[in-house]
Amino acid sequence: MAERSTAAVDVAGNSGDEPLTAQADESTADGVAQNRERDTDNDEAQGSGGTESPGKASPPELHSGHKLARRYRLEECVTRLDGFSSWRAVDEKLRRAVGVHILPADHSRARSVLAAARSSALLGDPRFVQVLDAVEENDLVYVVHEWLPDATELTALLAAGPLEPHDAYQMVSQIASAMAAAHREGLAHLRLTPGTILRSSSGQWRVRGLAVNAALRGITSETPQRTDTEAIGALLYAALTQRWPYESDAYGLSGLPKGVGLIAPDQVRAGVHRGLSELAMRALANDGATASRHESACTTPEELVKAIGEMPRIRPPEPVFTAPPEYQRTTYQQGSYGRQAPRPGVTQPLPTPPPPLQSRTGKALKWAVSALLIAALGLGSWQLADALLDQGGSEDTNQTQTPDDNDKPTNTAKPVTTLKIEGAEEYVAKGSAQHPEDVGKTYDNDSSTYWRTASYTDGPDMNPAYKPGVGIVYDFGSAKEVSAASIGLLFGGDHTTVTLYATESSSSSVPLTSMTKLGTVTTTGTTAKVSVAKPTKSQYVLVWFTALPYAPGDSFSNAGYKQAITDLKFTG
Repeated sequence: MAERSTAAVDVAGNSGDEPLTAQADESTADGVAQNRERDTDNDEAQGSGGTESPGKASPPELHSGHKLARRYRLEECVTRLDGFSSWRAVDEKLRRAVGVHILPADHSRARSVLAAARSSALLGDPRFVQVLDAVEENDLVYVVHEWLPDATELTALLAAGPLEPHDAYQMVSQIASAMAAAHREGLAHLRLTPGTILRSSSGQWRVRGLAVNAALRGITSETPQRTDTEAIGALLYAALTQRWPYESDAYGLSGLPKGVGLIAPDQVRAGVHRGLSELAMRALANDGATASRHESACTTPEELVKAIGEMPRIRPPEPVFTAPPEYQRTTYQQGSYGRQAPRPGVTQPLPTPPPPLQSRTGKALKWAVSALLIAALGLGSWQLADALLDQGGSEDTNQTQTPDDNDKPTNTAKPVTTLKIEGAEEYVAKGSAQHPEDVGKTYDNDSSTYWRTASYTDGPDMNPAYKPGVGIVYDFGSAKEVSAASIGLLFGGDHTTVTLYATESSSSSVPLTSMTKLGTVTTTGTTAKVSVAKPTKSQYVLVWFTALPYAPGDSFSNAGYKQAITDLKFTG
């Protein structure tokens, strides 16, 4: 009788597609954590052709084209070892790529793999590659997970060189936060390696194999939080130095020189960010290493998140603009075409002005100009005399008029100020909210974070197919004069339509019909500037999207009509 997980039910189209990309783990070390255990698997490597361990249950005889549950068509085997195999497959029901781990139902780890997959599916955190299904069927156990084709493994990124400080900071921040959330739910990874860390095309970092990778290999730990924290420290160390922080080579990275012990990243490579170097050492201090300034070691992901929060935020590098070459006029444009080039050291005579017009046409032109000047002088004299006569005939001869200082024209422009946002809430006119927990990311001065809408299959206009629109109400704390809004967008293309409304409250109970429309704009780019024709005072302003552009699938959602706000500023 087939047994299906009720905790891993997939819904149509609200998960992204990201591949279980192929990158081999080194057989010399399992990385960090896992109590320094070593294994010989090629961690989901494409075409690795690994061999089975003796005494293990044989993997089922499967081949490309085989279907599981009449739905998942196997395409390519990417790992085969230790009694299980991993495949790239196609979900024919939803028409998208997925990854599948398969092992016999009588395998010694089959029960623990099913339990780990179902627990991971219950977490539902988008920072992890999601488990979509966990099934026991026809003497097989298989786990289906996301396959995200736009993502790149950390292994591949480090093959090109160390990460920039901002990228390394984003990586450790996002991975540590994700693992802290997982441990709060009682879940551990226990096998964090460069092959399990993925960066999507939008710059978001994701973790794959939560609980499942360790269960497939029978890895356990008595101190799971410490194990995962040390693994994150090793990942940061590798990102900063392009070296693995142990003597053995692993994951395509060279290890440290033998006999020198664990030295700080800024002693391995010049130019390493000092704060990130110390952070890596604090996470790796579990093996006796000491941070350069003797801070306490971080032994849990939560402590690591706190240590990251105490660091000054590392900004992305400023874009470098190359000045265009100076425009030089040609000799033809300079009027010297055909002239002999002057010899150096010889004083050049000043050009002789052309002689006055002496022809018959020239004389006629001079007479015409003279006649016009005489006529203009006569007309001006007559108007001046008429004005004097009118003034002399005035009854009030003692009245004088002096201009008022207040009537003097002024060119002083009112200074433009950026309004401080005190808070924000999603405005839900119909149906469910989008992502209310992310509204603060639209004004956190970090363009790499954003609030996003859901992905819709029809568009670009949202009404009447779905809802009148989606948006966020911003609170300035008190009534402010608003003159414009500058909105950074994640997706360009097609047309994004955004409107500003002044409203009396941040509550969604206030209908749109009672709000004051301030301005609207439609753009095909990644910025939208909405100008207010008549500056208006209001404490609350709604940024309202009524049309969305079509964008490809990303790490959070499938392709469809969607938009995201990366940063936003109001001016007044």
